[in-house]
Amino acid sequence: QVELVESGGGSVQAGGSLRLSCVFTHAVSTACMAWFRQAPGKEREGVAQISSNSVRIEYADSVKGRFTTSRDNAKKTVYLQMNSLKAEDTAMYYCAAGNGPLCSVRPGFHEDYFQKWGQGTQVTVSS
Repeated sequence: QVELVESGGGSVQAGGSLRLSCVFTHAVSTACMAWFRQAPGKEREGVAQISSNSVRIEYADSVKGRFTTSRDNAKKTVYLQMNSLKAEDTAMYYCAAGNGPLCSVRPGFHEDYFQKWGQGTQVTVSS
């Protein structure tokens, strides 16, 4: 069963933009959602997370001011708008659903809070 499906990845030049989309099924429609990424040879890291009502939104320091996440629960979709892309943004980007609607009360990103994951979409930025 596929519950989260990412799309929108591709290859762009530095300074360009991409918008990723993640469609989630009824089973996770009210969950906190997040974007993680993993570059070759590196650990997976949190990029952005957003509560079910969009009140709580957090970003990794490395993407603040450049990336924006949003969601449309009626369409069962969460987005990641990526602007001013850098070569270091190159990674596989994953969509994930949390265990509740409000996101973890702990600071930062915690993979153990997110139990449902998509298969990922590749983003490649050339300089």
